Amino acid sequence: MYGAEYWPTTKGVETRPSVMETKMLRWTAGVTLMDRIRNEAIRQKFGVAPIADKMLEGHLRWCGHVLRGKEDSVRKIGLELEVSGKRPRGRPKQRWSDTLHMDMIVTGVHPDEAQDRERWRHDTRRADPATKRDKR
Repeated sequence: MYGAEYWPTTKGVETRPSVMETKMLRWTAGVTLMDRIRNEAIRQKFGVAPIADKMLEGHLRWCGHVLRGKEDSVRKIGLELEVSGKRPRGRPKQRWSDTLHMDMIVTGVHPDEAQDRERWRHDTRRADPATKRDKR
């Protein structure tokens, strides 16, 4: 999904592409809901990871790229930028930095590990079964 690396992921943002992906996989497999086949079984048949996992992987891949960049690069300054002022009343909107923080907790990686590109890649690639094999 192009550009999904920059989206603050909420349940709605995660659900819509997931539903679309499931419908496409079911259509490709020739399976309807009346057949009562689980989505996991269809994904396993095609060897496809859930799109939410791919989005999480994209967030962390972009974050690693930014963290390895120079200190004076615009993207690194933007990542560490703190905006002054008050947030509006009510529940705070999901920010990209909040999403990134939760993704790092889920995967168990730390921002300091981003300097080692190979380790970062290995630790953050979790969605595709094909990426888990040892390429050496």
